[in-house]
Amino acid sequence: MTNLRADDLEVDLPSLRGDCARMAPHWAPPEHTVTRPVPPSLIHGVRVPTRSARLLDAMSDYGD
Repeated sequence: MTNLRADDLEVDLPSLRGDCARMAPHWAPPEHTVTRPVPPSLIHGVRVPTRSARLLDAMSDYGD
């Protein structure tokens, strides 16, 4: 297992997108995916790290 340093957790959107692009070829999509809407009343206990919430809040598509 790799030891993480504090600066390893500092990530910006371009770095995150680059990491995802490098990992994507290693994952195969499922043969068939069926999705159904979930009522909001069933969504509970979801915790979002403050840093992630701030990142999304700063993005115009998700935040202000």
